Amino acid sequence: MSLLRVSVTAVRNLHPVTLSPSPRINILYGDNGSGKTSVLEAVHLLGLARSFRSTRLTPVIQYEQPTCTVFGQVSLESGATSSLGVSRERQGDFTIRIDGQNARSAAQLAELLPLQLINPDSFRLLEGAPKVRRQFLDWGVFHVEPRFMATWQRLQKALRQRNSWLRHGTLDTASQAVWDRELSASSDEIDEYRRSYIAALKPVFEKTLSELLDLEGLTLSYYRGWDKDRSLAEVLATSLQRDQQMGHTQAGPQRADLRLRLGAHNAADILSRGQQKLVVCALRIAQGHLVNQARRGQCIYLVDDLPSELDEQHRRALCRLLEELNCQVFITCVDHEFLRESWQKETPVALFHVEQGHITQTHVHRE
Repeated sequence: MSLLRVSVTAVRNLHPVTLSPSPRINILYGDNGSGKTSVLEAVHLLGLARSFRSTRLTPVIQYEQPTCTVFGQVSLESGATSSLGVSRERQGDFTIRIDGQNARSAAQLAELLPLQLINPDSFRLLEGAPKVRRQFLDWGVFHVEPRFMATWQRLQKALRQRNSWLRHGTLDTASQAVWDRELSASSDEIDEYRRSYIAALKPVFEKTLSELLDLEGLTLSYYRGWDKDRSLAEVLATSLQRDQQMGHTQAGPQRADLRLRLGAHNAADILSRGQQKLVVCALRIAQGHLVNQARRGQCIYLVDDLPSELDEQHRRALCRLLEELNCQVFITCVDHEFLRESWQKETPVALFHVEQGHITQTHVHRE
């Protein structure tokens, strides 16, 4: 799977542009503030209907423009092509089109165009709140387990009902018991999917990390969100009074976490910034391998400022792993010379110079 064509209109400082990227490696280079990251942001909009740089739409949509629009043509593994389009308005409304038809949700985009983002905010995967790691985990489960989405929706509905009852006492005892049973059943399924995914992810992650970094003692573990020795039904029953005092359900899959530790310590407290970047890259590359194994489609990687905080040895190692995924990669950097010799001669590489919102494809000179 790869993008054959991308057309961008009114995204930040970018002038209207249509790109025909390489199916493998695409390097966007130029000065800081030139618009390189905005190109990645446009691809992210196409795949998820939202920005990775801002929760607000105002800075994403070009000044004095009512909407921003991204269109893409995707080459599928079957040999067919699919057309995608996303339009976002300042008021928050959005339109998603897939092959000329309105799509119901961004989940349909995510399934067609699986994206992996590696950018400066990726450090939050180690340093941030458990929610960031749950999102990482569930992205992977969503793409390898077809039953996940329906079960997740059941879980969210049951959790909303229970939390509403905890705050307002609007359910009778029988109805409360029904929603508790639904919450417990869907939670057990989500936990099973997550456990299976982590069991598959760990060896791939460990192998990938070993090719980037010699880091003994790093462990990846999964906390499901409630006592491992008790059922959720039992935990909900015993914590009911406290849940009522707090006004929400404290135990369950919504409290799950991934834990990365180095010996007895949280890995984020011990590792340097460069080491953290490599650990995050290993996690995301491992996810890409699992998606490739589970389905014919392949991830598209968006890597913002790849050279930063990495020496030449680690830059080359990271590029080699991205290359071995055999998927489409978009990379930003200030000076493309840092990456020019990082690829095999037979690997297609496209260079795009970005300057003040204008994008020009340049020739690749390789020995």
